[in-house]
Amino acid sequence: KHARIVGDVMRYFARELGYGDEEEFWEVVGILHDLDYERYSEQHCIRGPEIMREHGVDERTIRACVSHCYGITVDIVPEHEMEKVLFATDELTGLIGAVAVMRPSGSVSDLEVKSVKKKFKDKRFAAGCDREVIQKGAQMLGWDLDTLMERTILAMRESDAVA
Repeated sequence: KHARIVGDVMRYFARELGYGDEEEFWEVVGILHDLDYERYSEQHCIRGPEIMREHGVDERTIRACVSHCYGITVDIVPEHEMEKVLFATDELTGLIGAVAVMRPSGSVSDLEVKSVKKKFKDKRFAAGCDREVIQKGAQMLGWDLDTLMERTILAMRESDAVA
């Protein structure tokens, strides 16, 4: 479900940021980015490239997927705007999803930035969500945290995978 949500979010941002001709590419990167996580969590983004190469995935896709682990398990810096969006939104989609589930509606449809910010500050809430990565991602994009949160909420509203 996470992969589908991130894929949809990436497709949304491709459109919004002027890369409409690359929507499918951005979506595929979003879907594949955690390919190795469940099976090889300790080697996340290290085993993924090998698996993708075995299945004929191109190097551009592999690099984009791996760059979201920058500073965690790899030193591949997100350079392209798409890589920065993935880096910034991967963790944030999890946090937003957790906040939405706690709402009476159980949805992102009526979720506001202030609710996400409140839970962002509470380190015990969705404790596995790395807030530092989200902040770094916003900085990479040249956006403030509110902008990143707002745009990601809007992207998630368009996802069929968000329940």
